[in-house]
Amino acid sequence: MAVRRLKPTTPGQRFRVANTFTEITTSTPEKSLLAPIKKSGGRNNQGRTTMRYMGGGHKRRYRIIDFKRDNHGVAGTVQTVEYDPNRTAFIALVEFEGGEKRYIIAPNGIQVGQKIEQGSGVSPEVGNSLPMIEIPLGTLIHNIEMQPGQGAKICRSAGSYAQLMAREGKYAVIKLPSGESRMVLSAGQATVGSVSNGEHSQVVLGKAGRKRWLGRRPRTRPSAMNPVDHPMGGGEGRNKGGQPRSRNLIYSQGQKTRDVNKASSKMIIERRKSKRNK
Repeated sequence: MAVRRLKPTTPGQRFRVANTFTEITTSTPEKSLLAPIKKSGGRNNQGRTTMRYMGGGHKRRYRIIDFKRDNHGVAGTVQTVEYDPNRTAFIALVEFEGGEKRYIIAPNGIQVGQKIEQGSGVSPEVGNSLPMIEIPLGTLIHNIEMQPGQGAKICRSAGSYAQLMAREGKYAVIKLPSGESRMVLSAGQATVGSVSNGEHSQVVLGKAGRKRWLGRRPRTRPSAMNPVDHPMGGGEGRNKGGQPRSRNLIYSQGQKTRDVNKASSKMIIERRKSKRNK
């Protein structure tokens, strides 16, 4: 995948960096794998705004993705690589023996006509899903299960991957893009390769309207608010307002946000790298 910088023929095109979508092979999704999406506009069941800056956006339909890859021993053929408006990664339509069709997160480098498999005993090739106990050490993986049979939870967004570093007893040690090293049960499945659309982070929308198409409304800076609306609001001229914090006086820097009693904390070997410690 690649990105391209558009010529400044209009103000909206001047700074826009767009995806070329060279990997996409069709613009028509599989009807049997679509589901409706109901929009809330950030309102709860009482009609009150509980999440600000949400609303509008283009109408979408959800693509049902197979995160479990539980049809073991059945080979499939990649039919299309498609854009999914609900996620950053591309998706691939796979038709399995017997005619069943499923969407999967498209790995980087997957091609139409490619054969993929899942389950124990399959070869560790790009797109194949198998237990981590059978994947060679040092392999790049994505769509990682935290509990066997639960479905993929880790490394599902565009360009993400983890590296299988070691195995200790019933656990496998993986290194995540954040720099965190953690243990997961090696009986859980993972897909070989990295996620497609790796240059997604380089895309620049270019104008406010494109942000609105995504369902995101304009965000007001806290320092531009009144004191009644935000702790950082008010004052004469441009005031910094002290350490950045939320409307509920939760500081944005220095505080730990992870639950100290979280059960999976004991699985973390090395914490993620902190930008403030560099």
